Amino acid sequence: MAEQKKQTVIELIASLPVEERIILLLYFGQNLSTAEIAIKIGVPERSVSAVLASGRARLRESFDFPSTD
Repeated sequence: MAEQKKQTVIELIASLPVEERIILLLYFGQNLSTAEIAIKIGVPERSVSAVLASGRARLRESFDFPSTD
């Protein structure tokens, strides 16, 4: 069951737009802060925060998890 969830998450992340995928992977995969990501990819920190919020919402909807925001 855990392997199936992992595969689903990988597929969902792969299906995201490139910018969203990169930001989510940097945030969750490399544990970078929004400020660090903003510097690394050259966008405003607010943009990173907005993309993270929409990406998390999209993943949450895919798994039918309740919102924690």
